[in-house]
Amino acid sequence: MANIIKPHPRVYVMDNGRMSMDKNWMIAMHNPASVDNPNAPAEFVEFPVYTVLIDHPEGKILFDTACNPNAMGSDGRWGKETQKMFPIVADESCWLHNRLEQLGVGPKDIKYVVASHLHLDHAGCLEMFTNATIIVHEDELNGTLQTYASNQKEGAYVWGDIDAWIKNNLQWQTVKQDEDNLLLAEGVSVLNFGSGHAWGMLGLHVTLPETGGIILASDAIYTAESFGPPVKPPGIIYDSLGYTKAVERIRRLAKETNSQVWFGHDANQFKAFRKSTEGYYE
Repeated sequence: MANIIKPHPRVYVMDNGRMSMDKNWMIAMHNPASVDNPNAPAEFVEFPVYTVLIDHPEGKILFDTACNPNAMGSDGRWGKETQKMFPIVADESCWLHNRLEQLGVGPKDIKYVVASHLHLDHAGCLEMFTNATIIVHEDELNGTLQTYASNQKEGAYVWGDIDAWIKNNLQWQTVKQDEDNLLLAEGVSVLNFGSGHAWGMLGLHVTLPETGGIILASDAIYTAESFGPPVKPPGIIYDSLGYTKAVERIRRLAKETNSQVWFGHDANQFKAFRKSTEGYYE
């Protein structure tokens, strides 16, 4: 009997634009004032926003959903102050549904969406995935819904995005505090990083036949500078002890499994990635 060749999963890195913010949000106290430098300047930095599609024989898995195309402008979903502090620049080709379309994929084709957390630059397009199971940390969903209920219109959790998720009746699957290493498909596991940068952070561990192991860390680790050592926490943080614990855990896991770590917003690392318009990892 002939051997059946099993199709390999393919991993696509989708470029969804550029965001800017004060570097202190990314690396807390990165340039503190001193006697010699009493007016240490702030620095406005630009960094990539990206999503990852895993085209797996067992079903397509999407990691994060970037920013909503209607984020910016006078009628934008983001609050006026949020737009000034965290502006996003993305032409139409960068919008998530267009990046997927370039690969011949529609929102209805996605089986799972793993939401690393629910901040504006990671969960902005969740509303499109009405067929998918949306996997999110239980604490993150609970906290986010509280910001909605209390009518918060500025900040990292966008009222208009959450409103659309509710109206579109998304199918949520929450990861409890004590759940970890949830197998989604062969070689793809959800990692529970717990609280740190946000109320509840998730990552993915993907093992590919040629590329090997990849840990999608999202904002559990913003950049190589954040990773260190030493670990440098961000200015946007919910639980500083949890943050450091998650980073050290990722470091151990990367070593044990000989995996690459893909950071949430590292401009240099992102430049080196093979983008979805150029090819894929397998």
